[in-house]
Amino acid sequence: MKKVYIVLVAFLFLLGCNSGKGSFIHTIDLNGSVAQNVSKLEGIIKKSGLIHFYNLDHKKNAKDINMTLRDTTVVVFGNPYMGTKLMKCNQTMGIDLPLKMLIYENFDGETKMSYTNPEYYSSKHNIKDAKCLNIIKKANIALDAIAFELKK
Repeated sequence: MKKVYIVLVAFLFLLGCNSGKGSFIHTIDLNGSVAQNVSKLEGIIKKSGLIHFYNLDHKKNAKDINMTLRDTTVVVFGNPYMGTKLMKCNQTMGIDLPLKMLIYENFDGETKMSYTNPEYYSSKHNIKDAKCLNIIKKANIALDAIAFELKK
């Protein structure tokens, strides 16, 4: 009976790890191809007043070394002013900045977009200052808005 209880608790814990609110990675379903969504995301970033730094095409990089990978592109963007403020809170934020969104084709051929939930940064980088937490909250709202716009 004790083993059944342990397995049940472990199952419930793992089930809760991928819940929407509070999860480290947010993922949404997209219509269209990876390339179409990367292009759309670049437009949304520009329209939002953010800076698009670059794209990292993992499929192309894999091809360059004679390997294969489904379409997988990281779009790197941000706001240097807000990013600098966050790095003043804790310079280790530089590991996670600029912001990134991953657009990819999954095993079933569906296009997805994933990004790190900015609320995770407060625990990962031990940020407790109210002003810094407010910046993180704003980043979360902004990324959710970008994701919502991309999904349209």
